[in-house]
Amino acid sequence: MDAFTADLLQRIEITRSDLHRAREAGDLFTMDVEQSELDDLRRLAQEHGVQVA
Repeated sequence: MDAFTADLLQRIEITRSDLHRAREAGDLFTMDVEQSELDDLRRLAQEHGVQVA
């Protein structure tokens, strides 16, 4: 796995975790921010052929 792929997958996992914490806290603003970031990261992964679980 190259550095780009590893970094992208790590960023996705961190963002998922942050989104989960925001949901648990009921923080709607942070939920929106993290969901947008996750959507962007997933799009980036798809554009580069990176498989996301």
